[in-house]
This record gives sequence, C-alpha cells and structure tokens, in this order.
Amino acid sequence: MKLSEFILLDEHEKTSAVLHNGILVGKRKNEALIVFLFQLENYYVETYCNLISKNVLEFKAFNNTKNLAPYLEAISIDELIN
Repeated sequence: MKLSEFILLDEHEKTSAVLHNGILVGKRKNEALIVFLFQLENYYVETYCNLISKNVLEFKAFNNTKNLAPYLEAISIDELIN
C-alpha cells in the first residue's frame, strides 16, 4: 500500500493496516499519550494513543527521516563507542 493510499483510508482501515501490515519500530510516551512508530513499505506511521482509554487518537504518516529524530535520540550508542 502506498502512502497516498494509506492517507485516504478511514480510521478503522488505518488501524487494520498498521496492525496487520506494519512493523513496530519504536515508541515514546509522555504524560497523556503513547506514540507507536510503525514502518509500512517505504513510509512510517505514528499512532497516537491515549494512555488511559487506550484509544487511537490520531495517525501521522510520513516518508521523510527528519520525523524519526525523537526515536533516534532515544537510542543509546554508549556501548558501541566504548
């Protein structure tokens, strides 16, 4: 499925596509949200979920690597350097 096709899906179809076709590659959270990062073909989808209700609030699909910065910053490379 291309990025343009994913964008046109409704919320239920996006959830299904992410869960059945996506590969979980990262996650981050704050006080109210947990954000899961999935890779689908040649693009990424962030799935924003409410920590309390566990409901999906939003999907953000992108194909540029600058949006991966919050996930890359969380990776420790200390063991690789020493």
